[in-house]
Amino acid sequence: MKSDPTSPTNAISVLIADDHPVIREGLMRIFKSQKDIEVVAEATNGEEALELCNRHSPDILLLDLRMPKKDGLQVITELAARRSSKTRIVVMTTYESEEDIRRALKAGAKGYLVKGTDPQQIWESVRKVAAGESLFPATIASKLAESMARPELSKRERQVLECIANGRSNKEIGQMLYISEHTVKTHVRSVLMKLDAIGRTEAIAVGIKRGLIKPVS
Repeated sequence: MKSDPTSPTNAISVLIADDHPVIREGLMRIFKSQKDIEVVAEATNGEEALELCNRHSPDILLLDLRMPKKDGLQVITELAARRSSKTRIVVMTTYESEEDIRRALKAGAKGYLVKGTDPQQIWESVRKVAAGESLFPATIASKLAESMARPELSKRERQVLECIANGRSNKEIGQMLYISEHTVKTHVRSVLMKLDAIGRTEAIAVGIKRGLIKPVS
């Protein structure tokens, strides 16, 4: 995408990364009316988002979490690891589960918006994050606070919970994860305790609600 030569040189440069063309087009229209914000490029997947960040070094990356090739969290993590990167990331997604919010913030996102947010709030968010602020709307901040107050599942515990949701027995989980059945039992007890769940069924329900696991289709 070519830059508009009439755009002010101090405009906030924005890269839009979303695999849905309708969303990208809508955001383009929203920003077109703002003289101090310039969309410099559009990405349709995570790999392209990283490539275009290297090429354009935008002030803001407006990023969807669910994308092909590399998801949003991978993109955030890789950009955060680049000390030379000046790009600040605002997540804009359909998903607002506690775990999505928590992981995005932990990875390095500076803002979090839900698709369908009104244009004025999107403009203000981009401007504030570009100015160095972190911005999370009240509903998102509330969920984040709830999430941070709860103990976090380890990577292994998340794997065990996913296996439980798929109906696996302790023996089957051990075989799948190459750990002993005794170790599986220890992880299951820890998962139940951290999720404040009485049994496996409740643990699955809590895990889905918090975004730790996806519903089994």
